[in-house]
Amino acid sequence: MATIEGRVVIVVEDDDSLRQALGRLLEIAGFRAVSFGSAEALLSTGGVEGAVCVVSDFKLPAMSGLELTTELAARGGWPSVILMTAHDSPEVRDEAKRRGASGYLVKPFHGSVLLAAIARVAGPTHPP
Repeated sequence: MATIEGRVVIVVEDDDSLRQALGRLLEIAGFRAVSFGSAEALLSTGGVEGAVCVVSDFKLPAMSGLELTTELAARGGWPSVILMTAHDSPEVRDEAKRRGASGYLVKPFHGSVLLAAIARVAGPTHPP
């Protein structure tokens, strides 16, 4: 497995244990995980330079992952968004795609599925 030294993946997840687990998985895969407990916390940073993508939960306490996807697209210059949800439905999938999400994962998922989704949005020069 090739590593991606210094490549940043932003994780937005309100569940502390899942946020930590995703961070560990990403770091083992060679990424640098930068984690936030809410969409608002991420947006208040102004951006994370060099980020490969944002991996965000769909259902967050205030601003949803869908709303975050729309906001990041409107701001421009932000990386692709991969949404993850435990509340899958055809309507949610369609709305995620319509709003520009680059990936959509249904919880629970294997770590390899997340890494493959990141590889797809990161492009061929940054395989996991």
